Amino acid sequence: MPCIRPRPRRPRPHGTAPPGHRIPRRRLAALACVTALTFTVSTSAGTGRLTPGTSTAGAGPITLSHTPAHGPCMIRGAREVQLSEGIPTPTGYTRSTGTVRALTLMIDFSDAPGEGDAQDRYREFFPQTSEWFRTSSYGRLDYRPETPIPGWLRMPKSFREYGIERGAPFDPGYRTLVQDIVGVADPKVDFRAYDLLNVLVTPNAGPSALDTVLSVTFAGNPDAPTADGIPVANASFVYSRQDDGSGSYDRTGYRVLPHENGHVFGLPDLYTAEGGGAVGHWDIMSEDWGANNDFLGWHKWKLGWLDAAQVHCATSPGTTEYTLTPLAQAGGSKLVFIPLDGRTGYAVEMRTRAGNDETVCRPGVLVYKVDAEVDTGMGPVTVHDSRRDSGGCTRAPNVHAELSDAPFTPGETFRDAGRGITIEVAGMGAVAGTSAEGGYRVRVTRE
Repeated sequence: MPCIRPRPRRPRPHGTAPPGHRIPRRRLAALACVTALTFTVSTSAGTGRLTPGTSTAGAGPITLSHTPAHGPCMIRGAREVQLSEGIPTPTGYTRSTGTVRALTLMIDFSDAPGEGDAQDRYREFFPQTSEWFRTSSYGRLDYRPETPIPGWLRMPKSFREYGIERGAPFDPGYRTLVQDIVGVADPKVDFRAYDLLNVLVTPNAGPSALDTVLSVTFAGNPDAPTADGIPVANASFVYSRQDDGSGSYDRTGYRVLPHENGHVFGLPDLYTAEGGGAVGHWDIMSEDWGANNDFLGWHKWKLGWLDAAQVHCATSPGTTEYTLTPLAQAGGSKLVFIPLDGRTGYAVEMRTRAGNDETVCRPGVLVYKVDAEVDTGMGPVTVHDSRRDSGGCTRAPNVHAELSDAPFTPGETFRDAGRGITIEVAGMGAVAGTSAEGGYRVRVTRE
């Protein structure tokens, strides 16, 4: 689709939950995928076979740094929510700290044979994806892609026979495809050595991403087909190239994979059936076409990338002042959360043009509401715009422009009169332990 159109939204299944849940990818038709129950599948990645005595990798609990004081901020969603913004993330997803090995396979079909070297397909995503996660996690996630089968892995059926289309559920097509991937790869791969599975499908299988996005993730699915005794429970599938026609594909086309892997780590889609208007370009789970962007601070805490001391739970009545440092920089206070009840609250963080945030055109304090009971793809996060109907400040292609100038700057205030919440950006502030004026002072008032 032309770069002047709102960034393409594709339905992609990514589901957390009990077997049968799928999570759809972003596209204007994403809502249909969200309501369908499908599995999200992923497996552990690594190279070669395990040697005697080697421990297995795989899904594990995501380590959340918190203290008893953070209790009111650990909002939860109902069990019916497929993929929730609630904290902590349920078990069954791939751990998001330490060394994570991603089994990466390039597959093709008799009716869509791989074109060129399979390693060229691999290089469309790596090392960029690993570097993206290293930057976003402040080095806490060591993401290691491995390709024990370096060439194209031919599937035993034609692409057409699998019946894969946008919004397709796990059964029967994807179950059969996963079974065939395991059957063909198993002689050369010990699946127990890996934490997740990336399937890079030859780009000529299926329609162009400009027309229909097939890329999808199935996550947290214990009933997935097994390989070497473990379920292939967390897997991301990437299809045609996300080339928006702006000439930036070589630099930005890889970003579909960090988005898909976000589901493997338990994160929901932030776009809705209408597109990315709820969050804009402030999180890669909202928009991954076009220019680079990072995760929200809430997601970084959820993934275990922020220490307890970097997250402040604002529950006290009256006014409390915090000094926030840029989210892109390691160290310092990153997030203030103001719980409204057991499932919702306001998050406050400082965003600047640095790290993975290459299109920030108005640095400042981002304020957004998180609702743990709103499902994936239905708007679980809403960014509050400090300049409504301004048209935004960016002209970067495939970036939701209206919210690009959403951050609040010194002298500006966000108010929720109904809840008695006021968030005021009081000015610049010195960063603890330094003499530098690198943070913003934020005053939170609870009436």
